Amino acid sequence: MKYYLDTAIWIDLHENRADKFRPLGEWAFELFRMIRKNKDTVLYSNLVIEELLNYYDKDEADKIIKMAIEERALEKVEITGNHTREASIMCKTLKIPFGDCLHAILAKNNNALLVTRDKHFEQLRFLIEIKKPEELI
Repeated sequence: MKYYLDTAIWIDLHENRADKFRPLGEWAFELFRMIRKNKDTVLYSNLVIEELLNYYDKDEADKIIKMAIEERALEKVEITGNHTREASIMCKTLKIPFGDCLHAILAKNNNALLVTRDKHFEQLRFLIEIKKPEELI
């Protein structure tokens, strides 16, 4: 099984975030643990790294990705011109942020389950299967 994780899930794990009612970091940790146990694969892209750089310096962003899961279970997917064109059209048509559309397209084109809790992705359920970490653990 392949999982493409939205950047917020990486941040939940790294900061062990929580909101008023939910242990978001704990759920992200359990998801990563399940992925390791099942010997599944986590996909990421330069877009995830770029978004992490909005919060952390480059060394910290790289460390977050590499520490989250064993390297053999981690796979970087490339972003092509076709991906960006498709995301651009989708973002204008559906009025969803470009980055969210690109994450969804990357997950779909790599046969991965998209893991997120961002409500923008709800409009993309016609394109790809989307789950929250707590729905998987």
